[in-house]
Amino acid sequence: MSPAMRPALLLCLLLTMMTPTTIARNADNPHAPTAASTPVPPPPAWLPALEARYDAELRAAGLDDRVFTAEHWWTVTTPLLERTRGFHVEEIGRSVENRPLRHVRWGEGRTQVLLWSQMHGDESTASMVLSDLFRFLGEHPDDPQVKALRANTTLHFLPILNPDGAARFQRRNVQGIDINRDARMLATPEARTLKALYDKVKPMYGFNLHDQRVGYRAGDSDRGTAIALLSPPYNHAADVNDVRTRAIEVAGVIRTALEPYLAGHIARWNETFDPRAFGDLTTQWGASTVLIEAGGIEGDVQKQRLRKLYFLGLVAALDSIATGSHQGVSPALYRELPENGDVWPDLLVRGGTLAVPGRPPMKADLLVNFRNPLMETDGAIADVGDLGRKKARRTINARDLFIVPLPGHEGERTLIEANDDGDNDKPPSPLPLTPGASAHFVLSRDPQGRDVVWTLDGSVDPAAPSPPAH
Repeated sequence: MSPAMRPALLLCLLLTMMTPTTIARNADNPHAPTAASTPVPPPPAWLPALEARYDAELRAAGLDDRVFTAEHWWTVTTPLLERTRGFHVEEIGRSVENRPLRHVRWGEGRTQVLLWSQMHGDESTASMVLSDLFRFLGEHPDDPQVKALRANTTLHFLPILNPDGAARFQRRNVQGIDINRDARMLATPEARTLKALYDKVKPMYGFNLHDQRVGYRAGDSDRGTAIALLSPPYNHAADVNDVRTRAIEVAGVIRTALEPYLAGHIARWNETFDPRAFGDLTTQWGASTVLIEAGGIEGDVQKQRLRKLYFLGLVAALDSIATGSHQGVSPALYRELPENGDVWPDLLVRGGTLAVPGRPPMKADLLVNFRNPLMETDGAIADVGDLGRKKARRTINARDLFIVPLPGHEGERTLIEANDDGDNDKPPSPLPLTPGASAHFVLSRDPQGRDVVWTLDGSVDPAAPSPPAH
């Protein structure tokens, strides 16, 4: 064989070794990470001591329940924001329902950092964390991390950007708009307020602070995602410039800080560019933006354990900005995180027999999702039938039991949608134990529902989360 032919033959061999699936996968996702191989370095040396101080010295009191109004949050937090401690608070806007939107500023340094929380009204973990951070900054001026932050950064906060949504503990604002998808049109007063603050501050770094659905898995594993990270892209190609490089480094710092606590439960969002989203556009505008999402830890029903870890990760990120220690952090610490995978439903009742009055009994599995998944409250039927190998966050064995609807709930519905033809009339309520119906049923040894072994009356009774073994 002539030397000139060898490169062509080698190329043919390589293409032959690549299966069509491999080629398609790489074409669809050119930014897909390779198999994880980069060792995660130890967390900052000061972090364990900060964790040990958290409960007694740093955790803001009065936020034990993750469902709270903006008014309650400000009542709890305002005493922490004394001017003598370096805080400056000003009202910079009003929500649709005329609730105040306030800007909190702290620090004396040149590097401007903008953090905003709860633009989705039912995503409250970061707002709790900001209260803890304010206590840390204000009450511990001699802490080395606080000193570095005060000297080298100026922190700008817009807490609870969606106070009207928080009042109802719902995702969207009172107009029904997702504020995080209003960065381009700026149709809502809340989005306009955030954009105006961005334009005033011109931050070098941004933190877009959220919660995500509890059911997300880390990659294709069965492990729930506790924390998800993202360096939002600034274009459809998900290119990496200096702005994104800094954000990727900071995300790597967060992973490093939390790996000892959450190894295997940290993921990242995919890098699909959305020209309406604030994280994507703040990156495009020039701020190295990091999205932090609090998922869930099973058993942590009020997200208080996750609140603590979120706090530690955020302090580590801010410290890396103040000290410049994120520079040179391997991008693999971020890139090799698994993406958020499947969303597992909340509760699977497997192997029972549906016994609905007026209908013949039927062997079927039952799937339930809850409005508050960790607390298992306000449940609705998500699916019925042979659910095969379907996985859920929790499974109840209903073999040899009957699933009998509780009377009096036939007309309930948790979600009302307009008809396809545009008619705004309410669609008919679903029948009991059909998708869309509220979850009110018993597990009984008899089809009449007299010999009850377990009850789900909309919400799970925490004193009896499962039926006794049978």
